[in-house]
Amino acid sequence: MHWFTDVITKRYAQFSGRARRKEFWMFTLFSAVISIILSILDRILGLDFTSNGVSSGGWLQTIYGLAVLVPSLAVAIRRLHDGGRSGWWILINLIPCIGWIWYIVLQAQEGNQGDNQYGPDPKAAERGAGFGGPAGPAEPGYPTV
Repeated sequence: MHWFTDVITKRYAQFSGRARRKEFWMFTLFSAVISIILSILDRILGLDFTSNGVSSGGWLQTIYGLAVLVPSLAVAIRRLHDGGRSGWWILINLIPCIGWIWYIVLQAQEGNQGDNQYGPDPKAAERGAGFGGPAGPAEPGYPTV
């Protein structure tokens, strides 16, 4: 759960730096679960947008989606940075049919080992480079900005 709360509270609109796969995917998982729960609550409370018998979300889900829009973009861009890619690669989602598949593949790939132009390796301590050295941004003991 701390992966979700850290993105929401500590790194809300931080587009610079790098994010590990675990940070991105745990945030995505918790966000999806919360969205599903809110969708169910919308339906139970009668707050959903129903048109011709088809429900398409609701007020609680919409408010939540707007609240996590900036942190979702920020963690996605930091994740792309971990692979050495510009944050503009997020626009690959706009390509019809295959864009979102390509995006998932990019987000699932392991990040660059060692430092890159976007910052230090957040997984350096786990890769063995952190024995006795400084921890990466997502690791305990790393100085916060």
